[in-house]
Amino acid sequence: MLKIPTTYKTLKGTSEGQYKEKGSKFIGIAIRCEDEEEAKHLLAQWKNEHHQARHLCYAYRFGIKQDIYRANDDGEPSNSAGAPILGQIQSFDLTNVLIGVVRYYGGTKLGVGGLINAYRTAAKEAIENGKIITEVVKDRFELFFSYQDMALIMDAVKESDASINKQIFENDCYLKIAIKIESTELLLSKLASFDSLKIEKIGTF
Repeated sequence: MLKIPTTYKTLKGTSEGQYKEKGSKFIGIAIRCEDEEEAKHLLAQWKNEHHQARHLCYAYRFGIKQDIYRANDDGEPSNSAGAPILGQIQSFDLTNVLIGVVRYYGGTKLGVGGLINAYRTAAKEAIENGKIITEVVKDRFELFFSYQDMALIMDAVKESDASINKQIFENDCYLKIAIKIESTELLLSKLASFDSLKIEKIGTF
């Protein structure tokens, strides 16, 4: 059985890069992105922002095992756009990343070799202009509980050095947390005595 990685490399925020060739302009956009649903929203947003562009080609890779990925040529010749973009994600050993390259057509065809170079270079520039960070892999949970247990549950979460990504405090309370894998067992044992508490694991990433 493969061991789960304890760290992974991704991007912090958004960055851009540009490449020009024979009048065509290629704008690379690189962003941290957690899943395919988020990628769809970002791509729709970029398409709207660059509605006069001829193509929006992209690639993404998700998961600490880097096993969820896709490359899209958006009408360019097969494997001339999405594949070289994905190749840059792989070259920099990144995951949880989406890279789109917008092409504004300049009137002159570049040929498959020219397109591969253009999309690869725009993606590479976008990555290099950003900040690559190393993240610690964490277990992620959703906690549902009653308001009367809030104070003690919050104490247990904070004592375990878990980070709180989202919280709702009403009659029915909610926490979305991330915790280092080695601390998970201790936290779950602390929370076992709360009858009102329901815990759902989102995943490990």
